[in-house]
Amino acid sequence: MSKAPQKTQDDIPTIAFVGRVNVGKSTLFNRIVEAQHALVSPIPGTTRTRNIMLAWWRGMPLRFVDTGGLTFDERVPFEKEIIKQTEIALKEADVIAFVVDLGVGILHQERELAKILRKQKKPVIVVGNKADTEKKARTADEGVWQALGFGNPIPVSALNGKNIGDLLDVLYEKVKPHLTAIEETSAQKYDEAIRVIILGKPNVGKSSLLNALLGEERVVVSPIPHTTREPHDVLTEFDGTPILFVDTAGVRRHAKMQAGLEKDGVRKSLETLKNADVALLIMDAGDFLSAQDQRLAELMEESTAGMVLVLNKWDLVENNQNPEVRNAARRQLERHFPFAAFAPITFVSALDKKGMYTVLPLIKKVFEARRRMLTEEELNVFFKKVIRLHRPVRGKGTKFPKLLGFRQIDIKPPVFELIVKSGTSLHTSYTRFLKNRLREEFDFTGTPIIIKMRKG
Repeated sequence: MSKAPQKTQDDIPTIAFVGRVNVGKSTLFNRIVEAQHALVSPIPGTTRTRNIMLAWWRGMPLRFVDTGGLTFDERVPFEKEIIKQTEIALKEADVIAFVVDLGVGILHQERELAKILRKQKKPVIVVGNKADTEKKARTADEGVWQALGFGNPIPVSALNGKNIGDLLDVLYEKVKPHLTAIEETSAQKYDEAIRVIILGKPNVGKSSLLNALLGEERVVVSPIPHTTREPHDVLTEFDGTPILFVDTAGVRRHAKMQAGLEKDGVRKSLETLKNADVALLIMDAGDFLSAQDQRLAELMEESTAGMVLVLNKWDLVENNQNPEVRNAARRQLERHFPFAAFAPITFVSALDKKGMYTVLPLIKKVFEARRRMLTEEELNVFFKKVIRLHRPVRGKGTKFPKLLGFRQIDIKPPVFELIVKSGTSLHTSYTRFLKNRLREEFDFTGTPIIIKMRKG
């Protein structure tokens, strides 16, 4: 990459939730950030990659990190990867929330984890989850918890919200020394960041691409389908611009999806598309003309997000250095994705990081096009020129159309209003002509353009 992204530097204190499997870390995380962000299920290993979100308490932002449940059993799928992600979370944390299950007590996994946490030399708060009743809450006072070496747990119920405020008060006091240095811009970076969703079929290299863009193993990568089970937010910075990447679960055809975790993960992935500024459609260069790729491109176009088509694994294509091979791939994409003809296409190999330098500048260019607002003078000149170039075509009505005005009424995406004289009819092909001319004249790269007609 010619210019790599930088990790965003801020002073927002970080609190990491760690614990063994099925103690309710993800449920607690969702309760605190007030969103169903982390996928929750009784299946061990549901959370594999760190989930990171901000939440506000006492008027100040706190960063919470949800980690995968630990078993310390190498036979469990992705255990090594989950441990690695947990180690990163512990390194970045200012305070560690050690989550246990009050209804079960101390298991050998808690003892193993306690040994690791004692070496961190950071504040550790034991959180006793599943205190859904007063009887269970009282078990937090039992002396058995002293064996972990961090004092008695704070009893909470992630399920019904009991004592969550008390827990946040304790965490707030622990991170208070860090709060004095917080600048307003630190939290604002999340609000101002370009939201980029990464979508594609399973095993097209979405997570590998994100890791290559970030220059670190931020998300778990594996050839096993559906390794990524839920959306993951990663904030980075490129050329002074904050970018919030959302890695998502691979989306298969609905008929092939398995009920439960896979369907829930895909549903969450598609929901994130609603709030995206830019969508990256990642496709396998050896198989990019499938009906599922077309369907995902249609969903992106319907969402009105900016769009970039990324052909990954280009290094595996025969004669990939030949410009004609690349041009042939472009022509195939344009034929099979006519509704996404406005989207730029880039060719990359996430595995060996070739072509990655093109992705971040394209994201920024598409985002800027999506929020471009033209002046009244620019549109007046443009409008007169296109009418001279191509007269309006009559639609189903009997009278030849007369155009009275053209103005931009919104951005993200750009929305224009075309005023047609009442009693006349305009053919829909003319709006397509206007869109194409707008793209040529003002470089609306990668963004949908909406033209609304109004009688006047």
